[in-house]
Amino acid sequence: MKSMSDAIHKMMKENNYQSKYKELVAESMQDEDVQTFLEENAERLTAESILRSSANIYEFVQEKNKILNNKDGIAPGFYPKLVINKNHIDVTYVPSDEKYQEMMNLAKKNRVKTYYMPKNIQEVSLAQIDATVERKELLDQVYQFIEDYIQNPQSFHPGLYLHGRFGVGKTYILGAMANELAGHGYESAMVHFPSFSYEVKQSISSNTTSEKIDPIRHAPILVIDDIGADSMSSWLRDDVLGVILQHRMQEQLPTFFTSNFSLDELETHLTYSQKGENEPIKAKRIMERVKYLAKPLELDGENRRLMSQ
Repeated sequence: MKSMSDAIHKMMKENNYQSKYKELVAESMQDEDVQTFLEENAERLTAESILRSSANIYEFVQEKNKILNNKDGIAPGFYPKLVINKNHIDVTYVPSDEKYQEMMNLAKKNRVKTYYMPKNIQEVSLAQIDATVERKELLDQVYQFIEDYIQNPQSFHPGLYLHGRFGVGKTYILGAMANELAGHGYESAMVHFPSFSYEVKQSISSNTTSEKIDPIRHAPILVIDDIGADSMSSWLRDDVLGVILQHRMQEQLPTFFTSNFSLDELETHLTYSQKGENEPIKAKRIMERVKYLAKPLELDGENRRLMSQ
């Protein structure tokens, strides 16, 4: 590298560089990492191309030294790295291990879209779930679904209609499933249906109903949480829930449900509208879609709503 160094210094001397700048660049050129990079890429670089890249080399050294001195650089959490870019030297920034993990966690979290769900639902993992005797069958089916879906995400995989008493962990177990799938790169959505129903009704006046429904209808994997928790109008049952389920049945999109009602109890609940109308045929039509999309499973156990899941 001595001849290359001499050539660079000669060119700097011949050019009208400011004295201080020449000093800083010359100092940067002596940096150990810079010297190693120049040696490794000697065949791809000329003295002229290195000189034209002096500002980038100086930036690399300055940013590297800031990090070594525990100071924030131009991009906190990222380390500078020299690269060859069209026969000259450029500086790029790569994330630290901590920053990379942070970015991966954020990307994973963004793969689980939540609508009116508990804030911590995106944090729960299957490893945190207490595998009680009552939960064994459910966890077995959840793990089986994950395995089957990863192996063939294009095929139809029925979800679960998970019903049971308040606070037994239905929502959190399905949330953990969604987070596990997110770790493998798959997107899903979770929606608290009573809250969603309220928002959809409010959206009528602003003509944004389709904007509310479409993300739920098209989600690759969907968890409809707490279905049957409140009474529905005929419009919500048929033109909102019915439309969502019809699309998911036609497109064979995996769909999960949580409810305090069994399937028979939910059908009875859906039979009567908010106005007291008795519409068993329309309720049965909804239930046929539910049964196509999901297999029923009851979850028993203690009420853990105020306990660790």
